[in-house]
Amino acid sequence: MNTFSDRLAVGIRQKKTAALVGLDPRWAQIPEALKAGKTESNPQDVAEVFEDFCKKVVDVVAPLVPAVKPQSAFFEQYGPLGMQCLANVIHYASEKGLLVILDAKRNDVGSTASAYANGLIGPGGVSPWGADALTVSPYLGNDSLAPFVDVANKRNGGLFILIKTSNKGGAQFQDLLIDGKPLYRLVGEYVEQLALESVRNNATDCEYGAIGGVVGATWPEQLAELRAALPHVWFLVPGYGSQGGGAKDVAGAFDVNGLGALINNSRGILFAYQSDAYKDQYGEANWEGAVEASTRDMIAALAAETAVGNL
Repeated sequence: MNTFSDRLAVGIRQKKTAALVGLDPRWAQIPEALKAGKTESNPQDVAEVFEDFCKKVVDVVAPLVPAVKPQSAFFEQYGPLGMQCLANVIHYASEKGLLVILDAKRNDVGSTASAYANGLIGPGGVSPWGADALTVSPYLGNDSLAPFVDVANKRNGGLFILIKTSNKGGAQFQDLLIDGKPLYRLVGEYVEQLALESVRNNATDCEYGAIGGVVGATWPEQLAELRAALPHVWFLVPGYGSQGGGAKDVAGAFDVNGLGALINNSRGILFAYQSDAYKDQYGEANWEGAVEASTRDMIAALAAETAVGNL
């Protein structure tokens, strides 16, 4: 099996885009036709609606983008049936040829971290959940990250470690200066070490390692700063679309060849039929058309405003 980094680079080049579609199903925003006869108070109903909705989204975007990112929390909140729905969606997206990044932001120490890593990281039948990559928090330090890194490398999976998150409140801790450097730079430098070790220890055709980082589109200056400082780190970039980030804001995430980052858009694609840009042309009756149009518009914007146009 090729490394996660190689699979990601191939997918981006084949689709000629770094657009990533986030799967964040929200009951209130899902088209009414999909919810007919069902109620949010019934977890079985929710699971069926979420699965139907997410699979339809996957069907639309699979020919257009290299990867999707299910957000675990939107499924977990509905209990075991929601989690089974998440597993089904991961499996379906993988069958459609998409890389799957599970956004669960896990971490703990020792055997607990190992259990998380063993359960969640590994494509296909390699792990029970079948995700190609996982998001994790670095706050507990290097011994908490080691099990995730080991499993990702052994299973040709990927990891995205939080470095500079898209929310404003993240600056409260991430921008604290330690010996003259903000904490996010120190975390980033550690992630670069892990990524470089991954490149050296795995048979990869790509200069990027299996260990990546999360850096928000809402911090364009820091995004460019970190790109220059972390040459072997894939960036997972949230904050595009509904959080205010645009194509120009994420230009600094890429290398000159258009690689190095995935730009996530969730609500702006999933519920595009409700937005001013698409509701008149598509509306709720053709919500899938709005999903496709918004995805294509994002792809075009990234190609026009960033080095993705060089792919």
